[in-house]
Amino acid sequence: MDERDITLLKAISDLETGSPEVLHEATDIPVSTIHYRLNNLRDEGIIENDLYDIDLEKFGLGVTVVVEVLADYSGTYEDVGEELLEVEGVTQAYFTMGETDFILVAHLSDREMVERLISDFETIDEVERTYSTFVISTLRDSHRVLQSYSLDTLVDELAED
Repeated sequence: MDERDITLLKAISDLETGSPEVLHEATDIPVSTIHYRLNNLRDEGIIENDLYDIDLEKFGLGVTVVVEVLADYSGTYEDVGEELLEVEGVTQAYFTMGETDFILVAHLSDREMVERLISDFETIDEVERTYSTFVISTLRDSHRVLQSYSLDTLVDELAED
């Protein structure tokens, strides 16, 4: 995987499309090259399906870290949340009730990136403490929430009569 492949995968993620024409406009990579590279990325298993899901392990971002953040803030939690979202690598962020104020998920390449992530959190004035957990094995990581329900449950709970 080279810089062009990474550029294509980043554009797919940012633009939420795999359209070679749209990707060409965004990256200036020729359409024929885009087709070729996307096919190669599929063959290598980096692109997992037609929805352009990416195998983060094969891509190089195989270290998942869950971080609990305890914060002391006088403004709104949204302001602190926005600062936390500015930290590179954070893919999910939740404001929570209880002792922990925020739960964050980051996908990183190695220990050095984890160290940088935590250092970046510590530069935010409102962050008092962080607790980090390395994920050993991912049992499920799907942004397709409906997959975790049966059709019967969804119909019973959500269908209007």
